[in-house]
Amino acid sequence: MGRLTRPIVPGLLALLLGTAPVFAADTHQHSNAPAPQNLRNPGKGSPEPIGTYANGCVRGAEALPADGQGFQVMNLSRHRNYGHPQLTAYLKALAGEVEREGLGILSIGDMSMPRGGRMQTGHASHQMGLDVDIWFALDLGRLAVPAREREDFASMVDTKAQRVNSQFGPAQARLVKLAAAAPNVTRIFVNPAIKLALCERETGDKAWLHKVRPWFGHAAHLHVRLACPAGAGQCETQEPPPEGDGCGEELLSWFKPPPPVTGPPPAPKPPPPPPAACLALYAEPD
Repeated sequence: MGRLTRPIVPGLLALLLGTAPVFAADTHQHSNAPAPQNLRNPGKGSPEPIGTYANGCVRGAEALPADGQGFQVMNLSRHRNYGHPQLTAYLKALAGEVEREGLGILSIGDMSMPRGGRMQTGHASHQMGLDVDIWFALDLGRLAVPAREREDFASMVDTKAQRVNSQFGPAQARLVKLAAAAPNVTRIFVNPAIKLALCERETGDKAWLHKVRPWFGHAAHLHVRLACPAGAGQCETQEPPPEGDGCGEELLSWFKPPPPVTGPPPAPKPPPPPPAACLALYAEPD
């Protein structure tokens, strides 16, 4: 059986799916506006996601507090705990459900920067305040802020066996199902081995698995994506996932051997320029 991979997806589709960056480093030479990672305050005005998940920004974002009922935010020094108000409300509600069911405490990873935009490291998406990473580890307890500066979260996948390991238990499976329950969730990205485990363990209606999409990495966290809010005219809607629960041949294709590599890999493409509305947002006083 091959590795958890599949034929290379074109760069644009990869970005839309929320994968690791495939572009060359962005030197932000598109205008004289400040680079979004240097901004520390959200843009003023009504909340509005602008552009696409992989090339956009967000006006009127709000910060998720470092601590709340049932959750804690990790790696606060990155200033990536901002999102559209629908995202922060979603996370607070999800954390409440997780706490009520006694599953543990949610450790929240990257959301977006104060005004969204392309991050220098870690993500191609997370640009409109509608994406969030949630670590699968539910048993960390309430950590001091300095102890949250970490990346050593337990993987849920045995990479040799290409199956979940003992770290992935009923609590983690329940977390994914709870995360998928909100109607404004459009996708949840997980490692293919995790998707396979969810398909095999679900004994009831599998319709909710339609939202759970296999993708590279995502062995220690789930990546939740919300749909464009109603009335958000500058937010470009992503095509919905394929019909069905995604537990059939499409999922199994991720476990097939990768195609042979012929010739050198293509050079990274330069990132596309941000939407004009985003450049204007970055230029507003911080």
